[in-house]
Amino acid sequence: MNQNAKWIKSPVDTGAAAVTFRRQIALRGEVSRAVLCVTAAGVYKAELGGERVGTDVLAPGITSYRRRVQYETHDVTALLKEDTTLDISVGAGWAVGFYGYKGNEKSYADQVAALASLHIVYTDGTEEDIVTDERFEVFTNEVTFTDLYNGETVDKTAVPQRLGFAVLSEVAFPAVPRVGERIVENERLRPHRLIVTPKGERVLDFGQNLTGYVSLRVKGRRGDKIVLHHAEVLDGEGNFYTANLRSAKNECTYVLSGGEDTFKPTYSFQGFRYVRLTEYPMESVELDAFRAIAVHSELKRTGCFETGNEKLRQLYHNTLWGQKGNYLDIPTDCPQRDERLGWTGDAQVFARTAAIQFDVENFFRKWLGDMALEQGKDGRVYGIVPDCFALDKYKTRVSAAWGDAACIIPWEMYRAYGNEENLRECFPMMKKWVEYQRGAGPEEYLWLGGYHYGDWLAMDAGEDSYLGATSCDLIASAFYAYSCSLLVKAGEALGEDMTEYRALHANVKRAFREYFMENGMPKAALPIVRTGEKSNEVNAGVTQTALTLILHFGLCEENEREALAARLVSLIKENGGLMATGFVGTPYLLHALSENGYASVAYDLLLEERNPSWLYSVTHGATTIWEHWNGIKEDGSFWSTDMNSFNHYAYGSVFDWVFGAALGVKPSSPAYRTVSITPHPDRRLGYARARMKTRAGELCVYWYYKENTVLYEIEIPEGMTASLTLPSGYTETLGAGVYHFAEEA
Repeated sequence: MNQNAKWIKSPVDTGAAAVTFRRQIALRGEVSRAVLCVTAAGVYKAELGGERVGTDVLAPGITSYRRRVQYETHDVTALLKEDTTLDISVGAGWAVGFYGYKGNEKSYADQVAALASLHIVYTDGTEEDIVTDERFEVFTNEVTFTDLYNGETVDKTAVPQRLGFAVLSEVAFPAVPRVGERIVENERLRPHRLIVTPKGERVLDFGQNLTGYVSLRVKGRRGDKIVLHHAEVLDGEGNFYTANLRSAKNECTYVLSGGEDTFKPTYSFQGFRYVRLTEYPMESVELDAFRAIAVHSELKRTGCFETGNEKLRQLYHNTLWGQKGNYLDIPTDCPQRDERLGWTGDAQVFARTAAIQFDVENFFRKWLGDMALEQGKDGRVYGIVPDCFALDKYKTRVSAAWGDAACIIPWEMYRAYGNEENLRECFPMMKKWVEYQRGAGPEEYLWLGGYHYGDWLAMDAGEDSYLGATSCDLIASAFYAYSCSLLVKAGEALGEDMTEYRALHANVKRAFREYFMENGMPKAALPIVRTGEKSNEVNAGVTQTALTLILHFGLCEENEREALAARLVSLIKENGGLMATGFVGTPYLLHALSENGYASVAYDLLLEERNPSWLYSVTHGATTIWEHWNGIKEDGSFWSTDMNSFNHYAYGSVFDWVFGAALGVKPSSPAYRTVSITPHPDRRLGYARARMKTRAGELCVYWYYKENTVLYEIEIPEGMTASLTLPSGYTETLGAGVYHFAEEA
């Protein structure tokens, strides 16, 4: 980006309408090479001579705008053959529109703005730079309304109006080359069917809940209007349901030109499976005229899972689509309601699964960079990144398990990809977070008090509870220990002296055991420590989540594991054979069971179909992961309207257990250069196969049943060494090659 480029805005505030910044380009001669660097406060589309520049959409995405905004660099030599115009059209996007679940508006700027430079090299060796400045003209365009949550209006009859010359914008966002992945259009889905609901409404069913938008080809009378609304589910009576979207309208309005028109949003996206033709002037509906276009960051698929269990196959499908739909530049919680924020807790619980299924190294490098930029001087990390809430009264909580993303995700990325440079970039942030935990409460070695999200949406405190029953102090102190242990591992990998933090971890573990445990078991009830105006009122110490964290985070002595695991199993049995965990306990529950001799119980939970369970949503027609275990109840009613997303990927974290325990593949060293393979087959799956493209090559593990025999096929790539342990206890070290084993079932 040329340093002479200036941030420019319209001389007239057009509100929610998009604007176009235009510059006539008179070429001095034949062009040898031309490069365009461009970004915006808002969402932009760049064109040269009416031809779109690049294939990315919703650029420049969302970053911590106050600290940096990404720009894209395009080779536009092929588009610059004669005198032409450079157009940069900008809509509100994340920076200016409504963004944030409290109706937060204009988070980063009062008006959209653009920043660009076009560098031209002529065949005679001379060069020219055209930069955004007051010589750009500003026009209205056919997009008369745009908002991330509320949708878009495109009026093909609108006549562009010249608003004058651009003026300098007050924004001064530092512009940096793109760090993360581009946002691109991906799958295109034809509607499965047209539904006429009991209310008589015409609704398109695309068969898949997704993130993106609908494209439409149509010819009708000039001035006729089409209005589309988007929804994830139908209600119990089969009617179009939008109450769970809260204030988000998810509405697209198109005004026809009278000729052949093609419509799709440019500056917004929706989360949906169903589209209501709220206004549609044609009597018949041609399904082939509609396509749902999935939009997400450009991620390469790296993991593949197959099984003979049909419902588990669907659950895996739902996990993939949940990740794609919520990995739109940042790891959002959901893509449909008035939220779509980068929640740190959701991101960290799913990070390991995310890195198995797709290559997310650059995706997270960018997001973790924003986390580091926004981290408080005292080390605090708020619940969302980027933090779009400028006012303190709107800020999210500094909560255990959410802020711990600052340590967990950098370590998971290093574990998956082995990139020491990226780990070193995150190391100061990791250390600052642990130091924040160290001083967050009245005790140095415990995190007591504070206002946490607890075991979010767990079922053990009653169906209507958000926090679950597990003591927030126990959760916070357990994650304090866990983050400290990961900091030590990271420091050792980087060659740092971690003597102080090894001692800190030992002290935190000791203090945890003294405060929360007695005779090798967690205490049943714990005191509530209040340290401020808001404190959590939950205090149970013996819960499925509490036992899971103690086991999985190594907060017990080895001789205590057997009794703790048995108690965990007894709690599951006492709950009718069902889990009761939420966002904090669920990702580790099956690991805690299988790592301590109860793989069959883990499978029981995995394959359970009653609520709460992973397959409950599958049996109720889900095509993505739900936010709440029973978002739709057995009687067809809904759990709630304010917190009921049907595309919320966090519980899809179960697939790091499927890959890591059911098929048994875990890296023993960063980037899978050495791996352990310890499969736990179960006849109820029939067979299971995992393929994983790692930095060390493609690994395949496959097991299946044949009468009373379990057969294993394992493929190890060049550059990888595997330590195999079969259920019988047989062990072998495997180099590159294809191997076959058989054992009695």
